[in-house]
Amino acid sequence: MKPRLWIAFAFLLLLSQLGAAAEKVVVLTSYPQEVVTQFEAAFEQAYPQYRLEVLWRQSRDAMSYLHQPHSPVDVYWTPAQRNFAVLAKEGMFRKLDIDLTGLPKKIGGFQISDPDGFYVASETAGYGMAYHPGALQQLGLPVPSDWKALASPAYNGHVVLPIPSKVGYAPMLVDTLLQGYGWEQGWSVLSQVAANASLADAGATFISDDVGSGRVAVGATIDFFAVSAIANGKPLRFTYPEKVGYSPAHVAIFHEATHIDGAKAFTSFVLSEQGQKLLFHADIRKLPVRPAVYADKPDGYFDPFAAAQRASYNYDMASGLARQELVGAVFDTLIMRHHDALKTMWVALHSAEQKAPNDPNLQEARRHANWLPITAAQANDATLQQIFISRDGIKRDGSAEKLEQQWDAEVVRNYAQATQLAEAVLGGKP
Repeated sequence: MKPRLWIAFAFLLLLSQLGAAAEKVVVLTSYPQEVVTQFEAAFEQAYPQYRLEVLWRQSRDAMSYLHQPHSPVDVYWTPAQRNFAVLAKEGMFRKLDIDLTGLPKKIGGFQISDPDGFYVASETAGYGMAYHPGALQQLGLPVPSDWKALASPAYNGHVVLPIPSKVGYAPMLVDTLLQGYGWEQGWSVLSQVAANASLADAGATFISDDVGSGRVAVGATIDFFAVSAIANGKPLRFTYPEKVGYSPAHVAIFHEATHIDGAKAFTSFVLSEQGQKLLFHADIRKLPVRPAVYADKPDGYFDPFAAAQRASYNYDMASGLARQELVGAVFDTLIMRHHDALKTMWVALHSAEQKAPNDPNLQEARRHANWLPITAAQANDATLQQIFISRDGIKRDGSAEKLEQQWDAEVVRNYAQATQLAEAVLGGKP
């Protein structure tokens, strides 16, 4: 064999021996290949004694996998907030005994990590508004600075809003308004925005396409969809509202982990400055959760910690996740199933308020327009939440449907009364 071939053979043999000697770390994730590849290469370079073995499972499939006999998994690293909360409650995670210095559990008042320390945020995405600059300019509309701006009649017909019971990222978007503005005002803002909007179903990951094509001027979405569309040449931009909501991803170590040292090494790497800076990569573009790395952020990159200093609000992640299905059901009742009546009502109300802002009928009309089927306290009631969590389960008893039928009847009555009162003002009736 020629000397060069011997050298090449020896080198390959050495690599194979090193690979065989490396301890594997089994990581369960739903991240796409372009994200995993970046972290895998950087981690194995920083820790050559370990080799990642990646199991790809989407959120629901991951839960099925973990709840049936399976080979041990070391680390769970994925954007699936509900899964982490459920698995932690089931006692499946070890308490993280790694150095978490410099990693706040909140962005301002917005909780992103488990307060009990069983899982920690590894990155986050922010909710906001994708907009088409050309479309807004043609319509003579400003770039919206907050969710309330989209409630203005000027945006009527130019907005798209996702349905939380249909679109995976939307429940948290809706709940950030409810916690950021308060239950009653939050629903009022949502109702008026929805009256200006078309409603996006399960294909709402393409809200950025709707905006990028100019079919609508503004879309409520999550930043990484817009960033991806911009990278693919769509002529849109993204802006964060004054009170930003976040959708954090997390990392945790399983009790069943058989490669503890490797699991701790990988978790620590993901959270380290080196790992966090990988999130700035053009193929990833997520928001780091280590504030220090924003000193090296690319030009124009959003800094959530700086934004929180300007406008912070308290957000309880646990209550938001617990009432997710219930909030979705309320949205379906107030907005989705009665969308045409909702739009008619708010057009009449806004027109009446412009014509006669001091008319005594308007206060009563607003009361009917903002009718809610449940209070904030009821939304946080575990018994009521469970009715909607289990509505699609084997023990389904129709309780959720009965409640929604009652709500529907009240919505129809209240929207009709609000519309009649507003039209009375417009018609000059006493």
